[in-house]
Parts: sequence; C-alpha cells; structure tokens
Amino acid sequence: MGEQQHVKFPQEVIDEYAALGVDLPALFSAGHLGTRMGVEIVEASADRVVGTMPVEGNTQPYGLLHGGASAVLAETLGSVGSMLHGGSSKIAVGVDLNCTHHRGARSGLVTGVATPVHRGRSTATYEIVISDEEGRRVCSARLTCLLRDVNPGDAAHIVAAN
Repeated sequence: MGEQQHVKFPQEVIDEYAALGVDLPALFSAGHLGTRMGVEIVEASADRVVGTMPVEGNTQPYGLLHGGASAVLAETLGSVGSMLHGGSSKIAVGVDLNCTHHRGARSGLVTGVATPVHRGRSTATYEIVISDEEGRRVCSARLTCLLRDVNPGDAAHIVAAN
C-alpha cells in the first residue's frame, strides 16, 4: 500500500484537513495491518469508499481468502467512511462488525465498496460488499462506528501513528 496519493477525496474534505495540518492520505490509509495485507484505498468520500486487497498472502490453509482478511478490508473501508462523515472533529471507533462469507476466492484482487446505511451524530453504519474480479459477491459486511469527539492530543497521535 505505502503511498496513497491515488485516493480520490472531495476537495472540501482535503481543504478541511489541510487547514489542520493533517495529511489525508496518511490519516485515511489502512494503517500498519492494512499495509501488511496489501489493502489499497482507491476512492474515499462519506458516500462511498472503495478499496482492494490481494487474495495472495491473505488465505487460510485451504488456499481460500481468509474470512478475517475480508473483515479487515470491511472494517477499514467502513471506518474511513465513518471518519469522513464525522469530519475533523470526530474519531470513528468500530463497535460492531458482522461479516457473511458467500463464496471463496483463491487468487486475484477482491474489491470492497462501503456505502452508508445510517449516518448520525454519534454513530455511523456502513454496508460493505466485497467482490472478486468477476464481480461475484464474496462477502457482505456491516460496520457500526461510534463517533467520538476528538480530544486535544488525538489528532497529533493519529498523525504520528501514520
């Protein structure tokens, strides 16, 4: 993953975070776990977050995409959407993740698309559909995040961690 310069953010979101001195691509990356798993966020807004992940390196002993890998992709995408919905004054913290695995994937990339189900003041819920390269649904997930107010030290900690 590394560089996230190809992520598409709405201009007003870029401006909001730039005014705070925050690097959006670093803040809204998949983090260290996502980096190890090859997660790439390719589009991000509060209305839709799209990301990909390779199957290779993320399989269980039978050679199929690991369900936990799908959960990592789903939580990453839903969290990014929740953070963008909450804006720079909120931090999204996942409180519930549900994943239903429909079919196995043995190779290629899977693509996740997160769209909002509910966007409130204190919670945000996203549905995440993960599909294989043929467009077949591999996993359906739902993530609910608590939207916490940013504490004075939070922003510096988040930026330093990325």
